[in-house]
Amino acid sequence: MKELVTFQVGSYANFIGSHFWNFQDELLGLVEDAEADLVFKNQNIDMDVLYRTGENHQGMPTYTPRLISVDFQGSLGSMSSHGTLYNQNSSLSSGVTTWTGGVSTQSSEPYKKNLFLKRLYDEGQEIGANNANGIDKASVESHSEILDTDVVKSLEDGVQFWTDFSKVHYHPQSLFELNGLWMGAQEFNNYRIGRDTVSEGLQGDEINERLRFFVEECDHVQGIQFIVDDSGGYSGVAASLLENIEDEYTNVPVLLYSVRSPDSYTKAANRKQVISRKLHDAVSFSALSSLCKLIVPLGLPSLSENRASQFLNLQNEKPYHSSAVYASAIHSITLPFRMKRVGPAGESLNESGAMDLYEGIQMLVGQARQNSVTILDAAMPAPSITDRRFRLVNLQPLTPETAHDVEDLQAIESMVVHGVLGAGHHEASVSEVREAVETAYENTSTRPRFSHVSVSRCPLPIPLPFPSIFGNLVGRRGELLSNPQSGSGSGSGSRGSLDVHSIPMAARLRSTTAVLPFLENRLNNIHKLGIERGSIGADVLRDWGFGKEEVEEIGESISKMVLALDPQQGYSSDSD
Repeated sequence: MKELVTFQVGSYANFIGSHFWNFQDELLGLVEDAEADLVFKNQNIDMDVLYRTGENHQGMPTYTPRLISVDFQGSLGSMSSHGTLYNQNSSLSSGVTTWTGGVSTQSSEPYKKNLFLKRLYDEGQEIGANNANGIDKASVESHSEILDTDVVKSLEDGVQFWTDFSKVHYHPQSLFELNGLWMGAQEFNNYRIGRDTVSEGLQGDEINERLRFFVEECDHVQGIQFIVDDSGGYSGVAASLLENIEDEYTNVPVLLYSVRSPDSYTKAANRKQVISRKLHDAVSFSALSSLCKLIVPLGLPSLSENRASQFLNLQNEKPYHSSAVYASAIHSITLPFRMKRVGPAGESLNESGAMDLYEGIQMLVGQARQNSVTILDAAMPAPSITDRRFRLVNLQPLTPETAHDVEDLQAIESMVVHGVLGAGHHEASVSEVREAVETAYENTSTRPRFSHVSVSRCPLPIPLPFPSIFGNLVGRRGELLSNPQSGSGSGSGSRGSLDVHSIPMAARLRSTTAVLPFLENRLNNIHKLGIERGSIGADVLRDWGFGKEEVEEIGESISKMVLALDPQQGYSSDSD
């Protein structure tokens, strides 16, 4: 088996991760659910790729994500940094063992569990107690006093932390809070601050030790999937951690998602902030892209107004909403890395397109032009293969600043289609989906040079804490309806987990010249604001600790990426 280790660094990255793990937890539950659709029981997905087995202090078996989450101290809400399975009490420490003077402690009231977490906790306590007496889970659930409708409403109205809607148990090594930061998120806003946070002191060492814990217990780690909120100081935190990965695990590939929440695009308060943001984008992207095999920028300025949300009804101001879309796309595009290649009887299942992380990265990056920046597209939900809307144009970019209708004869694509419906609203077979995709390619003028297609009949399950973001044309199984349906969601025309139980998905990673605007914007900004003689951003970069040569190296690294896709462009550091 080839395991994956997951990193989530930053608030929005953890919002995305919380949804991602809820999907995995839901899949695990559906396998054990006697009433669940057979498609979930025969999903041919190896959850051990993402999860580890263990046992708690009472000797009870545990099954937890192979995950390291990094966020501000206090970002876990009502959840303990030790998780919920091991019953460890966190202790306060001044961090100075030789101090003999007086110590004062300031504490705040712990956050109360919302309705969802309260019911989750109560059911866990009841199930644990009643299982010992031979009472099954169904009888416990029937006595629940908190209704699903109340849970859904409470989440729509009151999610503050990513843990507020997490239904997953975490290992004590998974949740790390950065302490000693006497600043808010607004001040923790640049690459240098984040880098110093983990490089100065012992916090970086502790996070690296946690990574070692998860990696060393793997049989054969296939790679690391890394999600980082790169709009502020967390990009520097991530870069410091990625440098350790590069040094300690040379042959372990890293797939990195640099994510942005809609509120990171809010209008700058003044000209200095505009300059600072543009420079930070270039600095952060240059650093992160140099420390991974493949980088996928994610996060549109207004997801609700984008064509990617044509069947959705979400609110941009709620990270709980937008993060669910990006988590769905990440779940879909990473399915091939945990698909089983051999069935229970030893028969080959590889016609589904299973591959490991290294194979996926090599396919997209290891071509002639060595492009390591890809676009992630998604269709949520994907139309039926019998629907005239089942066309590749349904896949809309979730990567910002990309070009549309670009003809790139050297493009490379990796597509995942899962749970798509066919005739009679049944899940289409692997061969039917492949034939439909091939037909769609034949009808487009921009066919890539190479395309890999992975197919699974298992749709995306919609767990109870998923937000009510589906429009009124989305049916119970994610089918696209002819007539609008009412829903139980709080918004007008919104449908959620009580109305939609699963959806078909399509997602695609593209290595293409369509990413050039994203690269060119960062190259132009670092050149005009930081490199050219008399550039107005030089002082900002100097305050962040960057010397002239370091800034020129940033420009050179981004220029090489542009040149790889368009040899006619690029800048040289001797232009001044």
